[in-house]
Amino acid sequence: MTRRIADILYKDKFAGTLTETAGGGTCFTYQPDWAEGIACCFPAGRREHEWAQGLHPFFQHLGPEGWLREQQARVAHVVEEDDLGLLLRYGADCIGAISVRPPSTSAPIPEITEATASPGRTVSGIQKKLLVVKEGNAFRPATADGSAPYIAKFNSNSINTLVRNEALSLRWTAAVLGAKEVNAFTLTQIPIVEEVALVVTRFDRGTRGEKLRLEDCAQILCKPRGQDYAGKYDAAYEDIATIIQRYSARPAIDLARFYRRLIAFALVGNCDAHLKNFSLLETPSGLRLSPAYDVVNTAIYDGFDQTLALGIGGRKVHLDAADGALFQHFGLQIGLPDKAVDQAFSDIKRQVRKAAPIITPSAAESPDGFVTRFSEIVSNSCLRILGE
Repeated sequence: MTRRIADILYKDKFAGTLTETAGGGTCFTYQPDWAEGIACCFPAGRREHEWAQGLHPFFQHLGPEGWLREQQARVAHVVEEDDLGLLLRYGADCIGAISVRPPSTSAPIPEITEATASPGRTVSGIQKKLLVVKEGNAFRPATADGSAPYIAKFNSNSINTLVRNEALSLRWTAAVLGAKEVNAFTLTQIPIVEEVALVVTRFDRGTRGEKLRLEDCAQILCKPRGQDYAGKYDAAYEDIATIIQRYSARPAIDLARFYRRLIAFALVGNCDAHLKNFSLLETPSGLRLSPAYDVVNTAIYDGFDQTLALGIGGRKVHLDAADGALFQHFGLQIGLPDKAVDQAFSDIKRQVRKAAPIITPSAAESPDGFVTRFSEIVSNSCLRILGE
């Protein structure tokens, strides 16, 4: 069986090759004159980085899950479980600064033109989504050429309030933590798909469309995706704190930002804040904690696991058991000073009061209406965690 090879580009420059190994794994090798590390798990001082079984998790986590993966596999006639095969067809424009392409000596691959497959591009995550571009005041699916600075996220077949939920969750979180702490977004209709979407601005692209390095914590920890996509849950929030302390250019500041974000996620009922929802982003000063993204009140949905996505304090914690004492202890355990922990609680309490109108239901809404239920979850969490 022929072992496949991919060219790996970093900011569109050839950095090395990814090769399938005889044992069924993969090996990333820097080219001889490359001096810069392209990822936290690929220090340039070590020229070869082998993974024993399957595609290396760093590259695995560049690929999509769910709906987009199904679309891409169908259109390209690639087996859905073939991670490398999908990246060879769609990895020319991934989230972050990495591109995965067939070697220049390879035979030409048929062009993919179906808009709902995001031709030549890919974006990770399980939610139904597409890369889009803006034309005037409207958005359309991106083609294979040019930049794609926005991601459109849609409702799922089973949850018709997902877009509304994320928009409200992001708006409330931005009011509590500050607008710059949260991914910029808007709501709009997307042609071809003909659905209302939450369109978020990509922060891994610069103002001129340049690619910025972005790595999520599943990539940094080299967590295999797993057949059931459960690898992103195989960790603790303390692991994210350790990543920040090790790799952030401003660890003390980013640790405090992470801590406040985790409290806000618990307050808004976001039980799905897993490893892929925390990333380090390239900035002029170095890698920093990225803005918050994929914020959803999952507690509002019956049947959804209401346990916090990652462990905290050595155990998995149900949302109803996540109280102020838990988070105060966690803050001290990850190295925050007493003053920083107290200040975080004080600031969040103040901002939660100011953000109350955002989730106040209208007088016309029924007692079991969406905003009413959303508000009740937040109110109960605030009482439990903040004491008010």
